Amino acid sequence: MRDILEDALAHRDAGQGRQDASDAKQLPKRFYKAVTVEEKDGGFAVFLDGRVTKTPGRVEIIVPKRELAQAIAAEWEAQQEQINPMKMPLARLVNAGVEGGAAVAPKLREEVIKYAGNDLMLFRADSPQELVEAQDAGWDPILTALARHFSIRFQPVVGVIHEDQPTQTINKLAESLENVDHLTLTALVSATGLMGSGLLAIALNEKLIDADTAWSAAHLDEDYNIRLWGEDAEAAARRAARRVEFDAAMKVIGQSR
Repeated sequence: MRDILEDALAHRDAGQGRQDASDAKQLPKRFYKAVTVEEKDGGFAVFLDGRVTKTPGRVEIIVPKRELAQAIAAEWEAQQEQINPMKMPLARLVNAGVEGGAAVAPKLREEVIKYAGNDLMLFRADSPQELVEAQDAGWDPILTALARHFSIRFQPVVGVIHEDQPTQTINKLAESLENVDHLTLTALVSATGLMGSGLLAIALNEKLIDADTAWSAAHLDEDYNIRLWGEDAEAAARRAARRVEFDAAMKVIGQSR
């Protein structure tokens, strides 16, 4: 079970370093010609030369929506002479979710709630004033939307000293994930790690915000520093790679309902 959770969490570390490491390995050659999507067992699956794709643990990969299967198929089709898993973020994420199955759902929910209870949007700067105002403008509307949606309250703090959120708040956030399927939960864990925020992931799942709003909120402090000091090319490349992984998670969240 831990391996599956780690697969989902690994998406937070996506970046140029992982890409370089992948390129350094001996990649398998492309062994198939035709990539198709077909109905199977009440869902949709990707077939390579007529054979259904499977996880490393030999579990058939079946997803609930044709659009999601088609997006995965596009990644398989885009492979050239070699198959590079690092260029298949959606397939990797879905593989992790399917391999884990419903058995890992409690652990995945626990991971999102752990972040939510210690969320980045709940820790505020006391200075400089420009950053304080940026956090208020970027984060307060999201916290307000969550508070109204779930009839809960948050206790943001100034500084870095942890303060427990109200028990009712944590319980209601946890309840919102109880009926979420394991595939969506895998994507939510990935998004949580990439953004450093369980609250943003929950807001996305509840359709209270869109992906761009969530991504901007997650990088609010980073963007403030960029405005002050400029952007580092290597950091920008890592962020761009993480956004690819994040977009893959958004596809799963949007299509697995």
